[in-house]
Amino acid sequence: MKKQIQKKRIMSYFINATEEIIDEVGINGVTLRKVADRAGYNSATVYNYFENLDHLIFYAAMKYIKDYAHALDTYLKDAKNAMDRFLKVWECFCDYAYDKPEIYNAIFFPNLEKHFEDYVADYYGLFPEDMVSTDKNISTMLLKTDINERGQTTVFACVNEGYIRSEEADKLNDMTLLIFEGMLKRVLNNKISYDDARNNTMDYIKSIVERFLIKDYDFYY
Repeated sequence: MKKQIQKKRIMSYFINATEEIIDEVGINGVTLRKVADRAGYNSATVYNYFENLDHLIFYAAMKYIKDYAHALDTYLKDAKNAMDRFLKVWECFCDYAYDKPEIYNAIFFPNLEKHFEDYVADYYGLFPEDMVSTDKNISTMLLKTDINERGQTTVFACVNEGYIRSEEADKLNDMTLLIFEGMLKRVLNNKISYDDARNNTMDYIKSIVERFLIKDYDFYY
């Protein structure tokens, strides 16, 4: 237990230092030397706790997910069915992702060796206090950093409630993810405003959903 507490404490020093640097100069300005200097350790010590710089940035970026995770409960408060939940999860995700595109790109499209889900499980194992949602389904979704698997969590709920066919679930999930990934790149490259990215993504997703629906659903606008 003592070793785990010490590990968490030292990792927190590095993670907090990385957060500060990200807030000051952005992700591209983060270096191991800067992080180590700010945390009060030498650069070699970082490798005792993180595989590489990308791993450290990933963990620092995960801290920003707390706001999104906390907001999900509010967004889903009035959801009446699985399709409401599917759309509201996307709405919340876009609102937060396009506001901090570098952070969400680092989380959902990282350059890491192991399966993404392993890193997420490790992170929440060390920092369970960041898993702020009280909704069991949302907590399960948050554990899936592989963005494809995160989408499946809500898509298959729509299948279970009869809104779409099971054989169409993967296609719907893939199409919505492609929209998000393409739009996120536009935001990162300053090709589109936050409002246009958010509104266009939701319009495109709703248009696609309409093609897959097999029972009545009243879209909220």
